[in-house]
Amino acid sequence: MTIRLPGPGGSLRAYTPRAEPASFTTGAPLVSRTVFSAAHVVADPLADAGPDAAAVDWDATLAFRRHLWAHGLGVAEAMDTAQRGMGLDWAGAAELIRRSTAEAKSAGGAIACGVGTDQLSGPATLAEVRAAYEEQLALVEGTGAQAILMASRALAAAASGPEDYLDVYGHLLRQASEPVILHWLGPMFDPALEGYWGSPDLDAATETFLDVIAAHPDKVDGIKVSLLDARREVELRRRLPRGVRCYTGDDYNYPELIAGDEQGFSHALLGIFDPLGPLAAEAVRVLDTGDTAKFRELLDPTVELSRHLFETPTRFYKTGVVLLAWLAGHQSHFAMVGGLQSARPLPHLARAYELADGLGLFPDPALAETRMKSLLSVYGVDQ
Repeated sequence: MTIRLPGPGGSLRAYTPRAEPASFTTGAPLVSRTVFSAAHVVADPLADAGPDAAAVDWDATLAFRRHLWAHGLGVAEAMDTAQRGMGLDWAGAAELIRRSTAEAKSAGGAIACGVGTDQLSGPATLAEVRAAYEEQLALVEGTGAQAILMASRALAAAASGPEDYLDVYGHLLRQASEPVILHWLGPMFDPALEGYWGSPDLDAATETFLDVIAAHPDKVDGIKVSLLDARREVELRRRLPRGVRCYTGDDYNYPELIAGDEQGFSHALLGIFDPLGPLAAEAVRVLDTGDTAKFRELLDPTVELSRHLFETPTRFYKTGVVLLAWLAGHQSHFAMVGGLQSARPLPHLARAYELADGLGLFPDPALAETRMKSLLSVYGVDQ
């Protein structure tokens, strides 16, 4: 059996899907690395909601989180992967945090939740930015989840220089009841974050970032770095205070960063570990035994898929993530909050299917093939 997939220049080519999925095991918790998957939300396709409304299928959304926990991964909730600021507003994110944290307690799963300022609309003062952060921090800590202090569009717009970041983050870290994860999200993921930490010069921004951490090392569990620059991440993690972890958010170079070198390694908080969950967990269990070569053998082949999903414009990677969740049978449809399923062209989606199938990511390859053919037919591609 073959499937006709669109290729360059509008051509069609035959692809033969694999007959059997790869085999992944659940079981023992991960030991050598702390690993979070930033998880997507499942839209409710039957809701009569416009493009500015976020109708969530809560049952399917929570079921996907149980899938990740079953494989030993933690869930990073209400982050960029959950369309935070791209379809999911603060009201929806707050409900997601409450429901997912309760589900984590029931399932015995690890969870950390995003704290931002997205309840603000329009220009805001630094005082308003700080108050918005405080509101969200109180909600997350009130659920018992670990807090991830996300980069703020409002702070990027309001800050006049590094001192404003030092002041706002210093206040929040003093107020936090438990150590938090600081998130540096690069402008490739959100153009509104250009110049974060007070400068478009990444070297200068890094110094401010490190100054924030150095002033409050007891309140920083770790940092999540999403700059898609492996060299910069390695240099940064080598300068962290003792006890502060680096969680890679580099969806281009994660195998080498997690494997590490003689001077250290990165833990992980990755959007690509949403579709790669079972395979990623299997690889880290191998790494737990000390077999770095086998770990790389398992995880290195996934980089082509990840780089494809996160290609420019990177912020639309969520479309491919949700496509793969549908093809894998984790949800019954390919619809997204805000209509973001239309953000990538058909050839991009077809290549994502082909790469994921080649890795054996679909538990039922025949189901994935049938669903992909149905999507192709909507675009007028007959089989």
